[in-house]
Amino acid sequence: MKVNDIMTRLEAKHPGESEYLQAVREVLISIEDVYNQHPEFEKAGIIERIVEPDRIFTFRVPWVDDNGKVQVNIGYRVQFNGAIGPYKGGIRFHPSVTLSSLKFLGFEQTFKNALTTLPMGGAKGGSDFAPKGRSQAEIMRFCQAFVVELWRNIGPDTDVPAGDIGVGGREVGYMFGMYKKLAREHTGTFTGKGLTFGGSRLRPEATGFGALYFVQKMCDEYHIMLRGKTVAVSGFGNVAWGAVTKATELGAKVVAISGPDGYIYDEDGINTPEKIAFMLELRNSGNDVVAPYADKFPRSRFFPGKKPWECKVDIALPCAIQNELNLEDAKTLKKNGVILVAEVSNMGCTSDAVDFFIENEMLFAPGKAVNAGGVACSGLEMTQNAMHISWSNEEVDKWLHQIMNDIHEQCVAHGRNDEYINYVKGANIAGFMKVADAMMAQGIV
Repeated sequence: MKVNDIMTRLEAKHPGESEYLQAVREVLISIEDVYNQHPEFEKAGIIERIVEPDRIFTFRVPWVDDNGKVQVNIGYRVQFNGAIGPYKGGIRFHPSVTLSSLKFLGFEQTFKNALTTLPMGGAKGGSDFAPKGRSQAEIMRFCQAFVVELWRNIGPDTDVPAGDIGVGGREVGYMFGMYKKLAREHTGTFTGKGLTFGGSRLRPEATGFGALYFVQKMCDEYHIMLRGKTVAVSGFGNVAWGAVTKATELGAKVVAISGPDGYIYDEDGINTPEKIAFMLELRNSGNDVVAPYADKFPRSRFFPGKKPWECKVDIALPCAIQNELNLEDAKTLKKNGVILVAEVSNMGCTSDAVDFFIENEMLFAPGKAVNAGGVACSGLEMTQNAMHISWSNEEVDKWLHQIMNDIHEQCVAHGRNDEYINYVKGANIAGFMKVADAMMAQGIV
């Protein structure tokens, strides 16, 4: 395998799909040496097959707003790879949704799901619909219209969607309700459901909680004490909230959160129940700004238009969106003495930022490993639905902790190079080998 040759062909076939191509290149560079040790992979065309989705559904979603006007959005479902289990991945409602972004997310999801050790393939879906500013009735009608177009292509053993940006428990509930009506079955076809109809405990917190369990293992591996370390977090939604909550429980002090409008620096720490709960109030307000935190807690400061990566902290956790931390940010973090960076968002760092971290042997871990707790909890929800049972918080948390520990072990096993652990390489090789072995066993399909 020659990465540049493969990327040249892919770029010609999929011009302009920068996020998807970035994700593919990162994985191919990591696995090149291992792949070339398996001539059977080359003969079976594993790379050519694994970088292309199994199938893509694209559809229009017509719906009627509160003024009686017909609106039309575009919907997508990318079923990327089903070698190790039913397709699994979230649905995103946001104006920035494109086919490129969903292919990137589906590709990443394939390896992330493989790392969890649970039997789940990779998928992603969404629409350019913007829930912000829409009434609850409009959101319900859109969700129902979206599922009307998609429902025949999903199911508990086929494809199990979940939430993502713009899609929380409310939206999942509306989509599941319409699916149940059309399919005439009450099965675990969606995850992230309400607790009263099949949802799992800890699902809203799982991504952030799992990320901190992974960070704790990184610290343990390098004999670093997490307790007492200062942390900068981007975002203030569910993922950031979970990360802040668990970081505080583990004894770290989160001093920065951010939004599209800038970031908050709270030297005292975002570490009280009132402060952490206020993050949810900010998210639920629908204004998508973090500035009101400084009004609520006047000992903190708001820095408009700035990123939290300029703060002098020990640990940086990108929790918002892809490519939010760039090369200049990475250099600033190193200059300020940051000892650990972990992507809690999907591909939260640009490729040159990741290269910088690895070249300087800084502790860095990629989203497909760090944020796998969310989909792991979704997999646990699928298990509970299939068994018609419901586990307690303690049982779910025990499984989540175990899964994140297992992912860390896989990354270390495949990524260690003398004293330095390349978590990117480790995660990519571990996920790829599991999917590739399954594809080999199933023939050319």
